[in-house]
Amino acid sequence: MLLPNLAGFAVFTCWPVVASFFLSFTKWDLLQPIQFVGLQNYMDLFSDETFIKVFWNTLYFTAVSVPIGIALSLLLAIALNQGLRGMKFYRAAYFLPVVSSMVAVAVIWQWIYNPEYGLLNFLLSLIGISGPNWLTSTTWAMPAVILTSIWKGLGFNMLIFLAGLQGIPEHYYEAAEMDGANWLQKFWRITVPLLSPTTFFVTVMAVINSFQVFDSVYLMTQGGPARSTSVMVHYIYENAFQFFRMGYASAMSYVLFFVIALITLVQFWRQKNHSFY
Repeated sequence: MLLPNLAGFAVFTCWPVVASFFLSFTKWDLLQPIQFVGLQNYMDLFSDETFIKVFWNTLYFTAVSVPIGIALSLLLAIALNQGLRGMKFYRAAYFLPVVSSMVAVAVIWQWIYNPEYGLLNFLLSLIGISGPNWLTSTTWAMPAVILTSIWKGLGFNMLIFLAGLQGIPEHYYEAAEMDGANWLQKFWRITVPLLSPTTFFVTVMAVINSFQVFDSVYLMTQGGPARSTSVMVHYIYENAFQFFRMGYASAMSYVLFFVIALITLVQFWRQKNHSFY
């Protein structure tokens, strides 16, 4: 019964991973015969100014989107963990963007960011601020993409935090109240420590997903303007399917893999040593 699934996994996952590793040591444009070049592709990466730029763009995207997204998700989960009427509706509403198509989300946010009739600039004009051309500005394009990505994934992290909050025994809070603890002390002394495993999981997944961001960049800015929003996966896509540099794209893919693996291992090591949070 497992054979069809295992066969699909082997053909469409395992084989491409092995093949791309082999291709990372070659030069191949899909038309000419494969030419073995050894480590040349990896060495070229360090002299490729575009690769260095998109690598820093990816770090920028991760450094901004991950902590803000996690903080907002936690606050939202705490708010939606209250026993008030209509909470099920609000939970579903906040989770709706997660299951929405990224194409639909991109279209909506492109309208919101429109410099002439977009909702965001209209709201800014009400308080006397002239909004920028969000998606065509080298300064504001990346923050705009980051905001969209945070909004898209907010509901998923919220749901994970909500499950973690509901797993904290209520008698801890009751005992803290009897000792005279206020809401802030209960949050820092009870909620944060007991949510550490949940926070660790959310952080690891958020970092991995942020390093692999592609769809929001591709749909909203195409990596522009002047590559200010181009990230690693987008540059890999360009080299593989627009420039047909399959070997070079494969090398970049494995560099991305090793960067993600290294960061994930560091996170696990710090969590194991009780120093992550």
